[in-house]
Amino acid sequence: MIIFSFFIAHWFLSLFFQTFFQHRYASHRMFTTSKTWERVFYLMAYFFEGASFLNPRAYATMHREHHAYSDTEKDPHSPHFFTDIFQMVKATVHTFKDHLKRTREPDACFNGYYPEWPLIDRMGSSLLSRIIFALAYTCFYIIFATHWWLFLLLPIHYLMGPIHGAIVNWCGHKYGYTNFNNNDKSKNTTPFDFLMLGELFQNNHHRHPNSANFGKRWFEIDPVYPVMKVMHWLKIIKLRKVY
Repeated sequence: MIIFSFFIAHWFLSLFFQTFFQHRYASHRMFTTSKTWERVFYLMAYFFEGASFLNPRAYATMHREHHAYSDTEKDPHSPHFFTDIFQMVKATVHTFKDHLKRTREPDACFNGYYPEWPLIDRMGSSLLSRIIFALAYTCFYIIFATHWWLFLLLPIHYLMGPIHGAIVNWCGHKYGYTNFNNNDKSKNTTPFDFLMLGELFQNNHHRHPNSANFGKRWFEIDPVYPVMKVMHWLKIIKLRKVY
C-alpha cells in the first residue's frame, strides 16, 4: 500500500508541475506570478519531477514548435511520422537535448518569455542529480516493497516525464474525438484524460492554446484549472485573460 501510494503521488505531482509550470507557464504564459513564487514553483518542479526534470526553456521552445508545426514534418513529435511510439520518443529526446544544449537554435519567434534559473537548470539536467533521485526512489522501494514485482514500477519513476510526454503526444494526436477543426490531427482522449490532468484535451488546447482551462464541453473536466483558479483568488498567480 505504501509503494502504490508513493507511485500515485509521484505520478500526479510530477505531472501537475509539468503541466502547470513547464507547459502552462513556461510555454504559454497562461498566468503571471511574482519572481518569488516563480522560484518556489521552479524548486517544486525540480523536486517532484526529480530524475526526469525537464528544463523549462528547452521544454517551452520545443512545445512552441509543436504548436506552430502541429502534425507536419516540422513537428518535433507528431505520431504520424513515426512507425511506433518508441521512435517518436527517441526523436523527441534528441530534439529536446538539442534545445537544452543550444546545439539547435530555434527560430527567433519561439525564444523568450520563459523562466530561467541557471543553478536549478544545471542541477536538474545533470546526470548526477538524476542518479541521486533514482537512488532515492530505489532505496524507498528496498525499505517498503513487500513483493519483488513492485520493483517493476521503478523504471517508470526514473522516466516519469518522458512517459507522460509520450502518452500525451502519441494518444493526443491519434485517438479520440474532435471539437474543432484545427487543420491538424489533435484529439481529445476522454475519459482517460483525468489520468493526465487535462493534457489529453489536445484538440481543445490546439484551438485555444492560451486558455488555462483545457476542458471546453460540460463533461470535459480539466483537474488543474480549479487549482489555478484558487491560486488566482489567493493572488499567488494572475490568470491571463483570453479573448
